[in-house]
Amino acid sequence: MTTALITGATAGIGAAFARRLATDGHDLVLVARDVERLRTHATELHDRHGIEAEVLSADLSTDGGIEAVEKRLSDRRQPVDVLVNSAGFGQKGVFLDIPLDDELAMLKVHCEAVLRLTSAAVTSMRDRGRGAVVNVASVAAFVPRGTYGASKAWVVQFTQGVARDLAQSGVRLMALCPGFVRTEFHERAGQSTDNIPGWMWLDADKLVVAALADLQRGKTLSVPDPRYKALMGAAKLAPRGLLGGISSKAGRKFGPVHGDGGPVGDGAEGGA
Repeated sequence: MTTALITGATAGIGAAFARRLATDGHDLVLVARDVERLRTHATELHDRHGIEAEVLSADLSTDGGIEAVEKRLSDRRQPVDVLVNSAGFGQKGVFLDIPLDDELAMLKVHCEAVLRLTSAAVTSMRDRGRGAVVNVASVAAFVPRGTYGASKAWVVQFTQGVARDLAQSGVRLMALCPGFVRTEFHERAGQSTDNIPGWMWLDADKLVVAALADLQRGKTLSVPDPRYKALMGAAKLAPRGLLGGISSKAGRKFGPVHGDGGPVGDGAEGGA
């Protein structure tokens, strides 16, 4: 039986990955800060699907938290076959309105943790000749949108670059770029969602099914919904300055274009 490790595993996209992978028969390692919530989620998945669900409490905005997950990923006696980096969070406000320490914490979770955990996972995966990594980014990666969008753009470029480097290794890597997803993300960030049209919302469970299908097909980038594929196609044709103006107005109304978060270290792409 294979094992999947998921950060930000207790809510939102991370929890949806946990449910889907458990349904498919994977044992799980669930990572977030809230240990009680982790244990409740692990028990539910074990009882429902008959899989083993390990819990690992870690704050990925700290070196100690990242190191704890690196250690688990590097344990060759209990190999991890699938890594889902879904941890992260959003900020309310625009640049200079947000404390610098909060911006640096975002980079720690969205970039440094993703780099270090991916490195720990693929080192042993490459030696075994198999494995998969899904790094949850956002459609915000493709428009000018401050630190949040910049960090997600880094996730996309990093993931696709590593995928190219490991193309002949048997290890697959994919950046997942959803749009607005119904999770706890915006509520936790203190962001209103009243101005977001209903048609822009995605269901986390359907999103994960589409993402895993894209991973199986060998894609290195997944925008798993026709609506957002069309929007991203239009974005490629629009002047960069126009996109910046639109994303700035969107940010003032409802923050990052991605329902992927929770408090620092608890899992952006799905809360905690």
